[in-house]
Amino acid sequence: MKNKPVYKRVVLKLSGEALQGRQPHGIDAEVLSSLASQIVEIHNLGVQIAVVLGGGNIFRGQSGTAHFKIERAVGDYMGMLATVINGLALQDAIEKKNVQTRVMTAIEMHQIAEPYIRRRAIRHLENRRIVIFVAGTGNPYFTTDTAAALRAMEINADVILKATKVDGVYSADPFKDKNAKKFSGLKYLDVLKKGLKVMDATAISLCMDNQLPIVVFGLKKKGNIKRIIMGEKIGTVVN
Repeated sequence: MKNKPVYKRVVLKLSGEALQGRQPHGIDAEVLSSLASQIVEIHNLGVQIAVVLGGGNIFRGQSGTAHFKIERAVGDYMGMLATVINGLALQDAIEKKNVQTRVMTAIEMHQIAEPYIRRRAIRHLENRRIVIFVAGTGNPYFTTDTAAALRAMEINADVILKATKVDGVYSADPFKDKNAKKFSGLKYLDVLKKGLKVMDATAISLCMDNQLPIVVFGLKKKGNIKRIIMGEKIGTVVN
């Protein structure tokens, strides 16, 4: 492990379920505080950090549309609004630790968040603010994984850190298949050809076209984000 961070600017992709903890839905206050502490810890190392949040702990567009029998586009917009709730919660938790943040939304709602403007987002990062991107890309039919890839490209991030329930990418679901093999490294094309559930195909293609690495790691072990930032080999690297 190195003595200083190996990345200068990162995008951390958190699913809505990451905020859920052991709750059946919604936000777990203890988990939220722990995540905020880990993000602030990275910030204090001098790393510029942007967070992209999902909303599955409140409403997931694709599955929600089937359950409630509503149009896919409507469901996706509902999911985008769920990410805004998560973003505001994370902002509050981080600012309680005396670090400035900005929530930037792809769907304008001036009373609670700034509209996403690329140059302004970069300026916030340069001014040592943590930026939280919400509302996905602002378009239905695109996931928050794709939003993470897009925002990472736009702000010239060095890497996407994709937090998951497991400690990397496996050949099969490790919870269902005891023989599932963990990959330490993968190529973008391998992810697409094997249909591995790293990020959706659009996000992987975007990263491949722009040679942006993705580190997939387990969030359950506290301190993993810092370990990656400091150069420790954690999880699976896709490049």
